[in-house]
Amino acid sequence: MRTASRPAPDEPPGASHDEAPGARSGRLLEWYDRHARALPWRVLPAERAAGKQADPYHIWLSEVMLQQTTVATVKAYYEKFLRLWPTVEALASAPAETVMGAWAGLGYYARARNLHACAKAVAAEHKGRFPATETGLRTLPGIGEYTAAAIAAIAFDVPAAVVDGNIERVVTRLHAIDTPLPAGKALVKAHVAGMTPSRRPGDFAQAMMDLGATICTPRRPACVLCPLSEGCLARIAGTMELYPVKAAKKPKPARQGAAFVAVRAGDGAIFLRRRPETGMLGGMDEPPTTEWGVRRDGATGAGAAPFPAAWTRAGSVVHVFTHFQLTLEVWRADVADAAGAEGRFVTPAGLVAVALPTLMKKAIELAEPAALAPSPPQRKRQI
Repeated sequence: MRTASRPAPDEPPGASHDEAPGARSGRLLEWYDRHARALPWRVLPAERAAGKQADPYHIWLSEVMLQQTTVATVKAYYEKFLRLWPTVEALASAPAETVMGAWAGLGYYARARNLHACAKAVAAEHKGRFPATETGLRTLPGIGEYTAAAIAAIAFDVPAAVVDGNIERVVTRLHAIDTPLPAGKALVKAHVAGMTPSRRPGDFAQAMMDLGATICTPRRPACVLCPLSEGCLARIAGTMELYPVKAAKKPKPARQGAAFVAVRAGDGAIFLRRRPETGMLGGMDEPPTTEWGVRRDGATGAGAAPFPAAWTRAGSVVHVFTHFQLTLEVWRADVADAAGAEGRFVTPAGLVAVALPTLMKKAIELAEPAALAPSPPQRKRQI
């Protein structure tokens, strides 16, 4: 019976524990050929064998959307974007506010601004064709180290070391890497580079993603089904759920602010304004808000309203951003107009086409629940 030993600290990344990396990646690709997830942007192994190639536009769009977001959530947005803008040139020519509106609800809105900027760069500077190298891709707006590697591998079959959260989990368990993340990311990437084959590197990257998403899961991994279980140090030690080791999280700082939901008498329209293009939720629509500060004082009350009205407090909403938690005190008023304030009124029917981030939807729903309620289905007239 073979036993796997932990690699020495100076063992080269990708070196085996009783097994060559090439054999390991070969077994993984065999597993992927049988179990690859069918995803809207993916070219499956059988399709690749028949000559179909991945569309770089599709891969780029999906990878940007998948950052900090689940596959289940992304599918509908991805399909909507392709219906609206089937090519990168079409997306580049779309108005920015239309793109932001289509993105609304997907979160991390800087991604949408960078998405549009990147489409413009590809259309204007690269004649609608994405660069085929990691270096070239990194020159585009919003494309960082991970996204460049993923597009290069999946769209162009470049042997790039792709490391997402799923792959981090697989590799830290496989090699029992106990250096806490993010400090351990460089070691994880070095191991991935050592495992990545020159043949079918795009399928290998997607196989690693699928393995982490379906087999090597955060809780109760299905090791008995894993094609890499034989040499996995964490499985051998029974410590799978201890990996990846993560540095202790610092508590999120709290910020305070106020939102003012003005409802127009008669048609129930909501007064909205556009946030500055830069900064949090840049370029998105909102009911007017105050600055988001660390102190709660009179500046968050009705005295900070954008125009005079009979404001009443509706309650508070809480929203957690990546680096802080925000509590917005929500105020409501019935008005005839906005008394010269900069912005516009949008009827409930029009709100579906507005670039409203989730936080602002929460504030509106608290102050005026009917504004974002779905319209009742129209009954067909009997003839």
